Amino acid sequence: MGALSRRNVLAGGAIATAAALGVSACGRSGGGTRTAGGDGKPVGGASWGATPSASPVNLIGDGSMADTGPQPNQPAPQRLAPGQRPPQFVVFSWDGAGEDSKQLFSHFRSVAQEVKATMSFFLSGIYVLPEGKKDIYLPPGHKPGASDIGYLADNHVKATLEQVRQAWLEGHEIGTHFNGHFCSPGTGVGTWTPTQWRSELEQAIGFVEKWKTNTGFHDMDPLPFDYRKELIGGRTPCLLGQKQLLPTAAAMGWKYDASSPGGLQMWPTKKLGLWDFPLQSIPFPGHSFQVLSMDYNMLANQTGGTPNGDPSKRPYWQQQSYAAYMAGFNRAYTTNRAPFFIGNHFESWNGGIYMKSVERALREIAAKPDVQLVSFRQLVQWLEVQDPAVLAKLRTLNVGQKPNDWKEYTTPQVV
Repeated sequence: MGALSRRNVLAGGAIATAAALGVSACGRSGGGTRTAGGDGKPVGGASWGATPSASPVNLIGDGSMADTGPQPNQPAPQRLAPGQRPPQFVVFSWDGAGEDSKQLFSHFRSVAQEVKATMSFFLSGIYVLPEGKKDIYLPPGHKPGASDIGYLADNHVKATLEQVRQAWLEGHEIGTHFNGHFCSPGTGVGTWTPTQWRSELEQAIGFVEKWKTNTGFHDMDPLPFDYRKELIGGRTPCLLGQKQLLPTAAAMGWKYDASSPGGLQMWPTKKLGLWDFPLQSIPFPGHSFQVLSMDYNMLANQTGGTPNGDPSKRPYWQQQSYAAYMAGFNRAYTTNRAPFFIGNHFESWNGGIYMKSVERALREIAAKPDVQLVSFRQLVQWLEVQDPAVLAKLRTLNVGQKPNDWKEYTTPQVV
């Protein structure tokens, strides 16, 4: 399909796992808080309330979760006014969302609070399941307890649960990255049927619903939300299997899916009734081809997928990945204002250079006027209050196309 498709290596699972389009790797993920412009003030029509922290009201099931009412720190989305230029939405999302000894989940939560960002954390269900109970997990097409990513140590399971609880209270979205992260061509998620996806998804939800029973951590506070109701989207391992997943996701009430690879920087459309939020093809400095807007895909093109590349080249790779994120952002920000999507992992590949580059990009983007750093959930809410005719017109703007006059695109046509 040409250089672009070959170079856009799929986001993957365990380091040693081979994916359909080449080597791929995956890790863990993290979050942030509220969304506004660089000056800390609400921008682009979002109205942020000082919602107090939620506290448990009605315990659910074994007490692992509680219904505490609406999520705190959420914007009130508003329609674009006629002729108004859309805000520049940017979504930072994290695959895996586990807290281990690197403490990257908690770190990026702190960064998000600093810059007033809200993010999407795609939790891997087995990260709240102790390894001693791993046989509870029945992955489709694999033996009980099998997984292509490792289980967390018990103290890290506890830390992950606390990070998820705090992230939700701060306004972040808790989505799903499913469970075992199987990417092999023969038995991986790309081969699963809608029924198998249903089993995987029900288990991902179930591990969150019954974490107290499975862990024995009865002294911990419940998660302050009902995950089955809260969950409206996620990202598949290695960006595989979306076609078979979508019927199941739609039947379970999802609003979006973020599993498409190589999407263009254009205004989103729907697939099978769900908003399609792809990882996007963005400029890759020093190359004629583009790269997916995710850390692993930078790694795959820089080192062939090895997480411990030449230390002497790491400063250049760090600058290159940062520059790629900023090139993708600036292309949208200065032209069609299409929402920009960045995917990442809580990993220390190549000495942690991708954590440094994405944090630098996050801070720089947050300082720009008319930018909203939101979760996918919040973007869905904004899209769904817009005039459908206005969204349809915005979708006619191509990658890098700057309108002569925004009135042509954001003023509803009077019939």
